[in-house]
Amino acid sequence: MKTVVIFSGGMDSTILVYDLIARGDTVKVLSVDYGQRHAKEIVCAKGIAAQLGIEHRVADLRSITPLLAGSSLTSADIAVPEGHYAEDNMKATVVPNRNMIMLAVATGWAISMRFDAVAFGAHSGDHTIYPDCRPEFASLMDSAIRLADWNEVRLIRPFVGQTKAELAKRGAELKVPFERTWSCYKGGEFHCGVCGTCVERREAFHLAGLADPTTYDTKAPTVAMMVRDNWRITA
Repeated sequence: MKTVVIFSGGMDSTILVYDLIARGDTVKVLSVDYGQRHAKEIVCAKGIAAQLGIEHRVADLRSITPLLAGSSLTSADIAVPEGHYAEDNMKATVVPNRNMIMLAVATGWAISMRFDAVAFGAHSGDHTIYPDCRPEFASLMDSAIRLADWNEVRLIRPFVGQTKAELAKRGAELKVPFERTWSCYKGGEFHCGVCGTCVERREAFHLAGLADPTTYDTKAPTVAMMVRDNWRITA
């Protein structure tokens, strides 16, 4: 298949790219700059794509950032919350309609190239906080995308029933360079280790029994400390 992958440069989308290539797909990747606080992820995406020798495009949508206000990822005056994704305050990281916007742009590119599919890396751990990562959303988007052109393009979401720990194991099998991926929502020099996506990343390596190659801020607690202090990381 010929597939456009929405590529943030994070763990999930990087594993997806490697997985599709391993299956024999022709892959091109698209990153979206919507004015996110952690735009460093796009730099990481560019480096990984270059290493793989695949085409990487960036859709510059920064002009719509004011229309996506109210999220800590797009509004500088809203702090990035810390703690496990299960906490209610993690809803502050929800960017309004982000996945639909990114999928629409990726679908346009796929249609223009006569590609077969668009893919994104939503997994089973995302749906509790992010409405646009739920299986129901993906199913309806698949139906809409198939109707968007005379040449049918479909939506692939192979990880929607898997946990992030399961994805980490698959990434290890594929020799994904996890140290080159970026997750942290704070977008500093190093991963902060305590925002929702950092906590989820650390928990995934922990549960998968894999060494975590990520460089975290020196002030970040260890995973053992997080388990001890009830950060809701599974021991």
